[in-house]
Order: sequence, then C-alpha cells, then structure tokens
Amino acid sequence: MGVSAADRAYRLTKELVLSGELPGGHLFSETEIAGRLGLSRTPVREAFVRLQAEELLTLVPKRGAIVAPVPPGEAEDVLDAREAVETAAVRRLLRTPARVSVAAAELRAALAVQRERAERDDLHAFAEADERFHRTLVEAGGNALLIRFYTGLADRQRRMNVAALGPAPGHIPVILREHAELIEIIESGDAATFATALRAHLDGTHRR
Repeated sequence: MGVSAADRAYRLTKELVLSGELPGGHLFSETEIAGRLGLSRTPVREAFVRLQAEELLTLVPKRGAIVAPVPPGEAEDVLDAREAVETAAVRRLLRTPARVSVAAAELRAALAVQRERAERDDLHAFAEADERFHRTLVEAGGNALLIRFYTGLADRQRRMNVAALGPAPGHIPVILREHAELIEIIESGDAATFATALRAHLDGTHRR
C-alpha cells in the first residue's frame, strides 16, 4: 500500500519543523505545503491536525498554522531526562560485560555515520545522526521501557540539536571527539566516569 496524501504532507511538514527550516513562531499556510506536494488542501489540513496533537504546530483558523516554539524549560527537562536514561542504560550494560564489545561496535558504526555527515557539512543530517548515536547507547542497555521512553524524545532532540549547533557549527568536531571518548569509557567499564563525562558532554553542547 502506498503512502497516503495526508501522510506525505505530515512527513514533509514535520521535517521542515524539526530541521528548523520552519522556525518557531513562523506562520505558514496549507496552500504552501499543498503546492510543494501537488496536493489539495484537505490532506494537508489532516497533517496539520496531527502535528498540532504532537505540539509542533498551533492551528490558526483561516490562516494556516504557526510553528510552536520550544516551550520555556522544555530543553532543560529533556536534558535531565536524557542524562538519567543514558546513565541508567550504561550502568545496566556494564553489569553484563560480555555485551560491551558488541555495544561499542554499534556505537562506533553510529559515530562513523555522524562523521560522514559532518564531512558533508549537513547540519540537519548530523543532528539526526547525533540523536541516533545516543539512542544506540540507550538501546545497548536493553531496558525496553527506557528505550520506548527515549524514542519519544527524538523529535525534541533534533530540534534542540539544530538550535544548539546552527549558531556554532565549530562545536561539531568537539561532539565527535566526546562521542569517541564516551565509547572508550564504556569499554573501560567505569560507570561513574561515564556519568560525569555524559553530563559534561550535554552541558557543553546545550548549556553553553
């Protein structure tokens, strides 16, 4: 079964929001999205309603939609949640040393994708790969509840990454170096050092 018109409109609009191409506070119309995709306004309207339910858009009758800015305090909430989940995941991973080498290989593969996207100078693709790296870390812990919770943060993480790195692209090499260091710490089996390094990494990227 092919992708429906409403799904196409949903995916395009969501990508425009998460990538920052449509920034917070920006007003745009159903006609704009319909024109890009060669659709009628009806499936676009359905897509907008879905995105409003996800708190990414605010519908404006007869005018279109406004991209919802990141709410005050949300970034700090996301960072606190990420730190707790990622630290717990690594602590659990290290309780089963036999799984560490496989996890490290998966993390290095995710880091290689990040490096490739950094070399292409593609900020949006890099932000997506950054989220994937950290999700790989959580998945390595093997806690299904934490994995589901963390996956739910993905959209917010992408917006935060673009917002943090857009004005400071020079920080990308620092992120790559710190990710490599996090993998090495995991291989060393030191959960306490990982927790300290992760906090410094998140602070350096998002709390500068």
